[in-house]
Amino acid sequence: MSEQMIPAARPLIGDEEREAVDRVLRSGMVAQGPEVAAFEQEFAAELAGSRPTVAVNSGTSGQHLGMVALGLGPGDEVIVPSFTFAATANSVAVTGATPVFVDIDLDTFCIDPSAIEGAITGRTVGIQPVHLYGHPAEIDTIVEIAGRHGLWVAEDAAQAHGATWKGGQVGTFGRFGMFSLYPTKNMTSGEGGMVACEDEELARAVRLLRNQGMEVQYANEVAGFNNRMTDLHAAIGRVQLAKLAGWTAQRRANAAALDEGLADVAGVVTPVVREGAEHVYHQYTIRIEGASAAERDAFATALREEHQVGCGVYYPTPVHRLPSFGLGLDLPVTERAAREVLSLPVHPSLTEDDLERIVAAVAAVAAGGAA
Repeated sequence: MSEQMIPAARPLIGDEEREAVDRVLRSGMVAQGPEVAAFEQEFAAELAGSRPTVAVNSGTSGQHLGMVALGLGPGDEVIVPSFTFAATANSVAVTGATPVFVDIDLDTFCIDPSAIEGAITGRTVGIQPVHLYGHPAEIDTIVEIAGRHGLWVAEDAAQAHGATWKGGQVGTFGRFGMFSLYPTKNMTSGEGGMVACEDEELARAVRLLRNQGMEVQYANEVAGFNNRMTDLHAAIGRVQLAKLAGWTAQRRANAAALDEGLADVAGVVTPVVREGAEHVYHQYTIRIEGASAAERDAFATALREEHQVGCGVYYPTPVHRLPSFGLGLDLPVTERAAREVLSLPVHPSLTEDDLERIVAAVAAVAAGGAA
């Protein structure tokens, strides 16, 4: 009998989440209400240094509202990495501002601080680093650069719940930090996002923008959006938040097992964790060193089809080359990462047998596909 596929990701939804949803349904308070308020407070205390935190309907909404609250608009530029999900740059572009793409550090896959200063112009107003795959960017250095040039920093912490840099929680270094609660993230609310704000003034601006520009019904203060989180989603998120620390510990244990098992596999580079970083392994991303995109894709296909090991490529096309931007920039490290990266399963539901199968499969494919 063939082995079952090990999924690349697996949202963990249990009886507690179902019971929480049932409780909200029975209460009759389904839209934004007391569950959202409680979730905001609990998330802030656990993951955002008790910063004022605003729940929204997606991580992308959180990024967008944060940018609008900071006054971003046409004529402005924000420096971003190109090796990320498109939402990072989209959140800038939809305000009418221009994302300026720079290169990354190959070890961490995060924005390269040394590339930032050369991209600053008279129109630059901010920097948006991404804590990619759950590894924090060198955020203290980025904040220092921003301070010298009078710029703000907005953190894309969509994949980095609980990650720290030199003891500080990601999402608490800049004007705001955005966390995604999409189903495949380290914790989920079904769909949603959180915006951890530097101060109450910014948080109030985000709250207004998420709710048609009003705090008091029909007393609209600004032109806003409908980006609210429901109590149904918040109830799920509150349960998941209570489980996150245990899940993160399991992700780190799984990553350590993969590190050990893959250490001597020729041509495979395992994730680097920089000194001062606490990685939360949203993804366990290896590099197939020296591979072309076609060779990496063939590697992934062999893992799935010959060994039933799920995997993913995040991200095959740098954002600056997507049709939505279409820029012919020279970002060699970004281009290399896009050719070589491959993310393996690391989620908390993996068994020891799963981990052994993943290691054996990667070793077999790296050696030429031998069974």
